[in-house]
Formats: sequence, C-alpha cells, structure tokens
Amino acid sequence: PLARELLARCGRPVAAPSANRSGRLSPTTAAHVRSDLGGAVDAVLDGGPCPVGVESTIVDLAGEPALLRPGALDAAALGFPLAGPDDAGAPKSPGRLARHYAPATPLRMNAAEVRDGEALLAFGPGAPPARMARNLSPRGDLAEAAANLFAMLRELDALGARAIAAAPVPERGLGRAINDRLRRAAAREPTPASNLAPRAPAA
Repeated sequence: PLARELLARCGRPVAAPSANRSGRLSPTTAAHVRSDLGGAVDAVLDGGPCPVGVESTIVDLAGEPALLRPGALDAAALGFPLAGPDDAGAPKSPGRLARHYAPATPLRMNAAEVRDGEALLAFGPGAPPARMARNLSPRGDLAEAAANLFAMLRELDALGARAIAAAPVPERGLGRAINDRLRRAAAREPTPASNLAPRAPAA
C-alpha cells in the first residue's frame, strides 16, 4: 500500500533498486535501510517490517521455464516443473551470485552443535544451548522463520562471534528460499584474480 501511494503521488516513473549494498544482508525494516545506506539517501518511508522477509520468486520464461531465485511463492505452486538455471556467463537475475545475502561473520549451515565462540541461528523446538542465539521460529513455522531471517542474521552479526552456526531448515516451501539465502551467505568470498596469477620467479 505504501509503494502504491508513493507511485500515485509521484505521477512519474520510479526506478526502484534494492535498498541494500550489493552482496550484503537484505533489509527488512526501515532501520536496516538507514543503517546500510546512511547519508546516501535523503529519506526513508517506513511501511513497517517486511511481512514475508525473503525476496520474490524469479522465474525465467524465455525458453524452458527455469527457477532463477526461490522466494515467497513456492515454485511447486506454479503448476509446472522448473529446470535448474543456467548460470554460465552473467547471472540472469538478482540473487544469483555464489556469495550473496551475507553477514560479515562467517556462517556454516546445517549445524548440529554450537562450537566455541559461535552464535546460533536456531530453528524449531529443542535448540541446543548457546550463549549467543536467535531462533527463527521456536514452533518450527517456515513463514515465521522467513520473516525473521535477515533481521536475526543482522543481530547475530553484531555480536562479535567467531562464526554463526545455522541449524537445519526443512527444504520445502519457504524453507527452500531460506536455505538458498543461507547457502549463499555461507559461501566463501571469491579469490581475487590477482591471487591466482602465477608469481614471477625470485631474482
């Protein structure tokens, strides 16, 4: 509703890129946007926390249907099979970089235990004890988990932990989108090309 009201009042085309710095955690509140962009923007319209929490589903229909980014809409609900995307060359949509949606703190997925110095991103009841912890959904609700994902990753990222241990999340429904974001957050930074070049022999 807030975006539609903005468009109606502007009366002109509006370019709307994502309100986050490339590769970093997505904002899901106005406070996140202010924290990420600071003085780079003149104003922030606060429509409340994002109700879904993860980004939209993106499907390529130019040829054989291909899921480019799992999101709020479960791809299975579209009624036809989706092939895996062809990532050769430039990504066809946002969110296709190997490392994306990432906190500064290293993250490991499908953690069964919390190691020394780690913070815990839990899911569901019976989470292991941890001094630094957030639970995406104590009752195991995937919609609640998706809504909390980026906000809780930001909170854990600010605690100064050695790493973030992310508990397993079911690979179904919104869990597919959650795991996609966690996989990209857990990916290592790409090695700079300069580090791969052969070194000149010592004199």
